[in-house]
Amino acid sequence: MCRHLAYLGAPVTPAELLVEPPYGLHRQSWSPRLQRFGTVNADGFGLGWYADGDPLPARYRQAGPIWSDENFTDLARVVRTRALLAAVRSATVGTTPERSAAAPYAADGWLFSHNGALAGWPNGLGALAALLDPAELLGLAAHCDSALVWALLLRRLRAGEPVEQALAGVVAEVVEHTEARLNLLVTDGRVIAATAWGDTLFHRLEPGRSVLVASEPGDDGPGWTPVPDRSVLLATPDAVVVRPLEPSRVQPPLPSRKESLIR
Repeated sequence: MCRHLAYLGAPVTPAELLVEPPYGLHRQSWSPRLQRFGTVNADGFGLGWYADGDPLPARYRQAGPIWSDENFTDLARVVRTRALLAAVRSATVGTTPERSAAAPYAADGWLFSHNGALAGWPNGLGALAALLDPAELLGLAAHCDSALVWALLLRRLRAGEPVEQALAGVVAEVVEHTEARLNLLVTDGRVIAATAWGDTLFHRLEPGRSVLVASEPGDDGPGWTPVPDRSVLLATPDAVVVRPLEPSRVQPPLPSRKESLIR
């Protein structure tokens, strides 16, 4: 499992969100309070953020633990942003230990993180991988379950599906083929979308100013609201909407490239 966080709102430094809170994401790398699977998130970390006027995010990722990276400490202190996504990683057995596997993943202006795991990785997931065409499989960001989930989501986003529908569709696809924990988190710098499926998720809204969505609260202050399991969330600095996530009611998965050619 992993821990992750996304923010939209008034300009802040990453340090204000990740390092300075007493139980922030930085501390969650070695001492998470609510993590249900795994105990330490030291298999990599990443930060993605948006600069004003640029729709494409910048990223800083490493394969080692966040607490050992002095460059991150400096970066988090001086960067200011209105939108970011950050994650610390606890790797699924059998996945690559390299920086490429550290969230956030990025494409087309989106940032993505997966807190969870696909059972049996990589064995038994051939039917799920077959939903992607060969080019999409060859283009996987890393050899890991999170990269496969990201490719499935990106496929739907590029087909024009609204992000909430795309997230629900991916959950439906994955759980049809394997047991999984699927707390997914994605942002384009304007909206945050997330799923709670198998682990904790919280949000904190200051209407008109900011919204924070995180695996667990970074402090014991007021305003943190738990997201029910098996839910999908859409958040902006003005509002948070949470709906039940019921894969049986989701539209059928998008056809694979092979199926499309047959039609």
